Amino acid sequence: MGRWWAGIDWSWGLQDFVIIDEEGKVVLHLRVEESREGVEQILGALRALNPTSHRFSRRQVPIAIEDGTRLLVAELQRRRQPVVVIPPAVTSRYRGRHGAAVSKSDRGDAALLADIIRQNPGRRSFLPENSDQAAAIAVLARTQASSTQAARAIMLRLRSHLGLYFPAAVEAWSGTQHGLRRPEARAVLALAPTPRQAAALSKRRLHDTLAAAGRTRLLDEEAGRLRDLFAASALRQRPETEQAMGERTRLHLAELSIACQHAEHLSNLADTRFSAHPHHRIYRSFPACGPIVAARLFAEIGDAPERFPTGRHLRAYAGTAPITWSSGSSHTVVHRTVCNRALKATVHQWAFGALTRSPGCRALYDARRQRGDGYAAALRHVGNRLLSGLHHCVRTDQLYQEHVMFPTADGRDEVTGGQDEHLRVTLGREP
Repeated sequence: MGRWWAGIDWSWGLQDFVIIDEEGKVVLHLRVEESREGVEQILGALRALNPTSHRFSRRQVPIAIEDGTRLLVAELQRRRQPVVVIPPAVTSRYRGRHGAAVSKSDRGDAALLADIIRQNPGRRSFLPENSDQAAAIAVLARTQASSTQAARAIMLRLRSHLGLYFPAAVEAWSGTQHGLRRPEARAVLALAPTPRQAAALSKRRLHDTLAAAGRTRLLDEEAGRLRDLFAASALRQRPETEQAMGERTRLHLAELSIACQHAEHLSNLADTRFSAHPHHRIYRSFPACGPIVAARLFAEIGDAPERFPTGRHLRAYAGTAPITWSSGSSHTVVHRTVCNRALKATVHQWAFGALTRSPGCRALYDARRQRGDGYAAALRHVGNRLLSGLHHCVRTDQLYQEHVMFPTADGRDEVTGGQDEHLRVTLGREP
């Protein structure tokens, strides 16, 4: 019985679908729409490859595509057709293998995608079959991250604009968490967007504004600090210019408020959806793994049981595992750049927060710094350990335990008193 591979070059309109045989020759080429009829054409073509054999199934033919988020891919996965996602950068590197003159066409790209998985059996993994619940959480968590980035970008534009005519407003919340994104900062600036208006505010008015924005602690002290700061002598723009710049500040504030509201709403929605998932209690049991961090980690990792067979696979996917370059007498270990960057950034944030919430993480970080590692390298080791522990806990359905993750100095488990070599290997600890 022969073997076949397929590739789809997606585009707006018609998609090129190509099937190749064991020798890499094109045996079928179709142009189909991204619709139910197009999916039926694809599946029908796969079934017709060997209609006389009862041992043949269309599911034995993997399909390669560059974009795994398309509706076409979602429908193929719903029909349980194996799909392999090939990054566009990989496709570009393979183009020169078929001839000195590199050309490009939709049909040629579809055949090239199929040929990549033909030449690399076992090297390209199928698109993970996450549950619908996990896919929904991923959409919400990633959208929340985008909204947060948008709010931060707007805040930076606002801060730059305020520096032109109202530097006291920048100084007022400099160094505080979230800065000008804080509800109280936005409320005060909306009330007084110019230095002259801010200087005229009374302590009582500032107190009421801060309270209405949600601040509950040290209201009198904060209101007095802001009043003194705004009333201090400072350089100012001319009155009409200052008023016009205040109107622009109102525009930035309106944009910032909308972005912050969307980010907060999506954060609550993602946490609510994730709290109903069986993995929620495991993620939240880890130190510094709050609602946002937990949802973002789960969004990139998913719940497909066989996606990461070992902790090493997960660490490589997150970019925390190093890469070794060895050739002759040259031997170099460098950090990984080809990875899921969203997951890598979340793990960095997670590891940083764990330094003050987990004695074991802090001890590991300090030990790596003493060995000569820089800040980022030491933090990657902490992220490595946390990811290994998360992988182990999810696979075994256990909650995080500090004394198991970081046993005593003699290597003995504080509970059983015995050596746990298997756990050390599972968690990726260095000997």
